[in-house]
Amino acid sequence: MVELKTDTSIDEMYEAGQVVGRALTAVRKVADVGVSLLELDEVAHQVLRDAGAGSPFLGYRPSFAPTPFPAVICASVNDAIVHGIPTGYRLRDGDLVSIDFGAELGGWVGDSAISFIVGEPRVADVRLVETAERALAAGIEAAVVGNRIGDIAHAVGTVCRAAGYGIPDGFGGHGVGRRMHEDPSVPNEGRPGRGLPLRHGMVLAIEPMLIGGGTDGFHAAPDGWTLRTDDGSRAAHTEHTVAITRTGPRILTAR
Repeated sequence: MVELKTDTSIDEMYEAGQVVGRALTAVRKVADVGVSLLELDEVAHQVLRDAGAGSPFLGYRPSFAPTPFPAVICASVNDAIVHGIPTGYRLRDGDLVSIDFGAELGGWVGDSAISFIVGEPRVADVRLVETAERALAAGIEAAVVGNRIGDIAHAVGTVCRAAGYGIPDGFGGHGVGRRMHEDPSVPNEGRPGRGLPLRHGMVLAIEPMLIGGGTDGFHAAPDGWTLRTDDGSRAAHTEHTVAITRTGPRILTAR
């Protein structure tokens, strides 16, 4: 069932989203060569503490997971697409890093992700990250009353495929509200004019995931959480929580 949020609820979700934005900004600021993924997790955790917010990631255990998630961020590096577990790994020059983060405040959840490059960037990685950001922008632009879920999926997928990138099948965006994952599913590829109609009060996490090598294959790492590209190519992941309103899409996790 898709829950339509009231305007007041959307305002409250915006407050949760701003905690997410502050945390991602803080993580990006300190991420540098030699900094460990666990240190990035602690930076984000401190933002939660300062805001009096909780983590929808910490302890989360969906049906596919062998263990509860042990951190407040997902930290995916290079060929990791999503769901990377923070470890003592220290960032190296040229690493492509994707950070996914959520916050729960006042009973509402915000969810967002960024990709960036540490140190000296590769040209191919810059293009990959820029394309992920363009795909996200295209998906948000399609998130208007009167469109359908398929219009968002088509907008995201068109940008990704036109650039020659792969898209991991079965993973994409979702509804957000009292819980991190709610109905509906928001695929990263689809047919325009199909799927659930978009209505005022729907709140969606739109999240492109791109595989740099151009193939769609991926697999779960031995930790049971991290998804990695089959071809070993690099991946990028971007995301915003977006409210569908009569006046247009409202980005609740804007940084």
